[in-house]
Amino acid sequence: MRPTQSLRGGAEVPLGRHGKYLGHWGNFGSYKQKGIITYSMSPNKQNPFAGAAHDAVFNTWRRFSKQVLYVAPPFIGFYYAMSWAIERNHYLNSKEGRKEFADSE
Repeated sequence: MRPTQSLRGGAEVPLGRHGKYLGHWGNFGSYKQKGIITYSMSPNKQNPFAGAAHDAVFNTWRRFSKQVLYVAPPFIGFYYAMSWAIERNHYLNSKEGRKEFADSE
């Protein structure tokens, strides 16, 4: 007795080259694979966060120490330039600054 098309899952179910049911999507019927070795570990033996806090601290320090000499000098230079510009602006807008540069306008 042959299974009917409705028992196979409807009309859209794929049939193989020789008219045999291939199985659901992602689970096509085929011969067992040979020569493939898989290894696994029990979930009870796995500890995915082992040393995560320790590694996070030291990895962060390592990355920071490698990049600080590229990032810090421009920041320091721009900070001093900005503080000089702010002080100069306050001076030029004060009474003394206006007196000093009154004749240049």
